[in-house]
Amino acid sequence: MSKVTAAITAIGGYVPEYVLTNAELEKMVDTTDEWITSRTGIKERRILKGEGLGTSDLAVPAVQDMLRKRGIQAEDIELLICATTTPDHQFPATANIICDKLGAKNAFGYDISAACSGFIYALVTGSKFIESGQYKKVVVVGADKMSSIIDYTDRATCVIFGDGAGAVLLEPDTEGYGIRDSILRSDGSGRVYLHQKAGGSVKPASHKTVDAGEHYVFQDGQPVFKFAVTNMADVSAEIMEKNKLGADDVAWLVPHQANKRIIDATARRMGVGPEKVMLNIERYGNTTSGTIPLCLWDYEKQLHKGDNLILAAFGGGFTWGSVWVKWRLEAGRL
Repeated sequence: MSKVTAAITAIGGYVPEYVLTNAELEKMVDTTDEWITSRTGIKERRILKGEGLGTSDLAVPAVQDMLRKRGIQAEDIELLICATTTPDHQFPATANIICDKLGAKNAFGYDISAACSGFIYALVTGSKFIESGQYKKVVVVGADKMSSIIDYTDRATCVIFGDGAGAVLLEPDTEGYGIRDSILRSDGSGRVYLHQKAGGSVKPASHKTVDAGEHYVFQDGQPVFKFAVTNMADVSAEIMEKNKLGADDVAWLVPHQANKRIIDATARRMGVGPEKVMLNIERYGNTTSGTIPLCLWDYEKQLHKGDNLILAAFGGGFTWGSVWVKWRLEAGRL
């Protein structure tokens, strides 16, 4: 019997309508378009506007887009995993809320929190349910409403992040396509450089924490940049070496969209030219768990059956990793 792997059989995506440009940010904080672009590669980002809207409201249209393309119903979903840093609530899981809003009555779900590496962590986790034979239709969502935890008076962070969601459907494959290998890593000592200071059990929300602005993203940029450049590049090269893949064998690098300089460093370490690098950071910024599936969504018509994709991410915590995917879908099918 052929080995069962988990193949991506449909992709969906969603970004809010509101566009926050660098020009608008120039009016909000002490920054310039040139400063932002030269350091991050970002020109604009999408922001979810509207009272009472959360991460699930980004995820639902992304999954609906995916279901429409695959030609199936929400009731066909057996498991939904949501990777997010900005859940709708502390509990219940945002995955459960997504399922309810979709009408996915036959699915169970849960969240994975691994910052910007969340999607690849969730993708690998979801693949194991397929490989075991327990489920045949697993949805993996990467979604974040980063605007909900960003201080728009802090130019170090407010220029970077945006809101968005992407979703993929995993189904069994016996022809060698799908998720072929992965390397996932973490180092909790990195938490001091990138975290949210309050709101957890160590420092619950209070008037004091709110007044001190401790519910926003805190980032010490230089250490994070150095760790990200080294680790994201190294793990991408490592998965290629482990599987005897040369630069010519890789059709696409699908990197987390944190910073163009980090992406460029990863591509150089892999020996991959810029023409093979998925890039949409200039339009969406860093959507955290949403970046990699949004790249797949943007580039889906350029993907060909049999293409080797290397997915790579680095996130707060620290978390990082890479995934080798052999693409199953025919170009232009979606």
